[in-house]
Amino acid sequence: MKINEPTSWHSEDEFWQAFAPFMFHEERLAATPFEVDKILDLTNPGPSSKILDVACGPGRHSLELARRGFEVTGIDRTEPYLEQARASANEQNLYIEFIQDDMRSFIRQSTYDLALSIYTSFGYFEKAADNLQVLANIFESLRPGGRLLMELTGKEVLARIFRERDWREYKDIIFLEERKVVDNWNRIENRWLLIYPDRRLEYRVDHWLYSSSELELMLRSVGFDVVEVYGGLEGTPYDNLANRLVVIAYKSGY
Repeated sequence: MKINEPTSWHSEDEFWQAFAPFMFHEERLAATPFEVDKILDLTNPGPSSKILDVACGPGRHSLELARRGFEVTGIDRTEPYLEQARASANEQNLYIEFIQDDMRSFIRQSTYDLALSIYTSFGYFEKAADNLQVLANIFESLRPGGRLLMELTGKEVLARIFRERDWREYKDIIFLEERKVVDNWNRIENRWLLIYPDRRLEYRVDHWLYSSSELELMLRSVGFDVVEVYGGLEGTPYDNLANRLVVIAYKSGY
């Protein structure tokens, strides 16, 4: 289901396709099996578990989980990513259910044992209530005893490593990024600029920032009753050395 709203960066296929080389470069793709190792170590799903990959993109985690025998559903709003994911699954003889849908509306009551929200795939929506709705939908989609693993850039980590500007290069494309923290550290405004030899694309990419305690309160408010917090997929503490914010939230019944 599509949500009617004014055009935003996260609802434009052109945006996701333009920045795919920087989001899903060779190094990141090569790291996927190791990331899945860590995800499975932290969540310990049973061999017949059903897994929901929220904002699955081109399916890098969905594909790796399916290779390991799990039943996987991947949802994303970007059809070109899903086409790529389906093609990869077909080439590898894997069955994965890839669905084009909005995470604010997708619910399958009590279906999944594990849900994943990886690589800062949360906090996109302008209205705070929409982001909360995403968590409520995931909670409803989990079976009793199910769990949600989220991996994102935590507010505390960003405060430590914050840089106003960065640039990267990929083949003949230059990616420039400017950042500004706004609304008392509740949100971040980013100016993303791609410079090609013959053209340029520019987007304003704004999203919410969450501390570990803020995210925990949100998760508990939609029904999760146990929340564990880590500083990376390795299960390290969320302290001054943390690289990422990783949260595992449990639905009662386990």
